[in-house]
Amino acid sequence: MRLVFLGTGTSFGVPQITCMCAVCRSTDQRDKRTRCGAVVESSSGTRVLFDTPPELRLQCVACGIDRVDAVFFTHDHADHIHGIDDVRAFTVRRRDPLPMYGPADTLERLRQRFRYVFDDGMRPLPGTSKPEGRAIALQDGEHATVGDLAVEAIAVPHGLVTVFGYRMGPIAYITDAKSVPPETVERLRGVQVLVLNALFRREHPTHLSLSEAIEVARQVGAPRTYLTHLTHENFHAALEAELPDGIKPAFDGLVVTVDT
Repeated sequence: MRLVFLGTGTSFGVPQITCMCAVCRSTDQRDKRTRCGAVVESSSGTRVLFDTPPELRLQCVACGIDRVDAVFFTHDHADHIHGIDDVRAFTVRRRDPLPMYGPADTLERLRQRFRYVFDDGMRPLPGTSKPEGRAIALQDGEHATVGDLAVEAIAVPHGLVTVFGYRMGPIAYITDAKSVPPETVERLRGVQVLVLNALFRREHPTHLSLSEAIEVARQVGAPRTYLTHLTHENFHAALEAELPDGIKPAFDGLVVTVDT
């Protein structure tokens, strides 16, 4: 299996608009972070996309992603959904609408904001096209099967709302979590690669801090943990040197391979 990090930044991205800090001016490409998204690909080539961040087109071009078989939404905050129109490049090559999974409330709000994606009655004019999506609601603990990939929905708190992380056998992808409760840690046992958000060094009301993410990684015990949803408060190289063994910051374009 392969995990491709399309984007690893916060809702602001890095560099931030108006900011002239040292990290935002860094020439290290790993310090340039677009909004969070990822692709997991099975050994047979099944590909699932996690979220549709605003830079989705640029991310897919940069990472060579020319096809996906389904989209899994974590939640409907702007930095995770506002690239949804870019899936049109995938759906124009399909006979059927692209399956789009996620929490029921997230999908309902997506239908309201982007009706044209989901409403079969809204047909494009001849010679034009539109993204075609089919919303499929999941519950916490439910599995969806896409090709040869079984994807488990894992609910985690994100401030006042609940978002979904996802587990695909040896890989778990969790972003925008404020905490990972003990019962959820148990559901993550045995993963080989764990992805966690780590916003600031200080505590935040809706996201894991760096120290909190490290503690969750220790509890889960995955051989490899990658941190995402990172801000401009850390140089990538300095953060990588600081982190404990087995924990690394992800960066845009990073590809992680897992034997299955």
